[in-house]
Amino acid sequence: MESPILRYAFFEGRIVPFPEAKISIGTHCVQYGTGAFAGIRGYLDDDGETINIFRLPDHAERLLNSGRLLRAELPFDRDALAATITSLVEKNAPTGDVYIRPFIYKPAVQLTPRLRGMGDELAIYMLAMGDYLPLDRGQRAIVSSWCRIPDNAIPSRGKLTGAYVNSSFAKDEAEEQGADEAIMLNTSGKVAEGSGCNLFIVRHRTLVTPPVTGDILEGITRRSILQMASDAGVPVEQREIDRTELYVADEAFFCGTGVQLAWIESVDGRAVGRSQMGPITKHLRSVFFDTVRGRERRYADWVTPVRKRVAATA
Repeated sequence: MESPILRYAFFEGRIVPFPEAKISIGTHCVQYGTGAFAGIRGYLDDDGETINIFRLPDHAERLLNSGRLLRAELPFDRDALAATITSLVEKNAPTGDVYIRPFIYKPAVQLTPRLRGMGDELAIYMLAMGDYLPLDRGQRAIVSSWCRIPDNAIPSRGKLTGAYVNSSFAKDEAEEQGADEAIMLNTSGKVAEGSGCNLFIVRHRTLVTPPVTGDILEGITRRSILQMASDAGVPVEQREIDRTELYVADEAFFCGTGVQLAWIESVDGRAVGRSQMGPITKHLRSVFFDTVRGRERRYADWVTPVRKRVAATA
């Protein structure tokens, strides 16, 4: 079932009722995928009165960097964009966990596939959202036959809208084979990431993830996990991962704004470790959820708290 859209969106410089945030079917970003987006989660704090937005300044900065790849020119810096997102959360007054989707797009109705001269706009909307993947069990994954797009074709480190048709092919393939998620290899045959998430494995009590030069998104949750692991004394390696390492890993999990931390039970029908959540994954997931729910003070600066209030009438 689809998550309900909250009442207000940011569109063309102001907060408006969501149904008023509309673009033309001829818009350049619709025709050519000339857009960039961010996915940001807000979690209901254990106090029941606060929404904790996870790593908001970092998400704002990455979105603006994705916009730079598209040669977008917007009247926002990182702090102004973060403040606009906070204002929209306050206006929508959510009562539970939310997913925030800001995106930059080329609004011109023009048939030339180029980046300059198309104009630039920012829009933001929100959904009420729970778990993207079921976290009460392990994930069944397959290695997709679709390769991850190389950075020299479409920049992997940007969340560019047109690039996600690549992810869609892989996700469909996984689901049609009875799996939950796809693992994509890059054009060198090395493990890249999931269809819309980063990936970690554990081998010999060392946490391993592909490097940012391996045609992956520079994930913010990924970066957080690396920090949490280092702080916990877990050895970390950022290096290439062979496909067969997935089959002999002790633990594996997906991570990202949407999937959060979702442990992998099997890859291509082969059990990962003991087909149960491993101790390193369990520790990292516990610290992550304690952080976003306001229970872990060590990483309190990773969350932007927004106090709930009664939504204003339109």
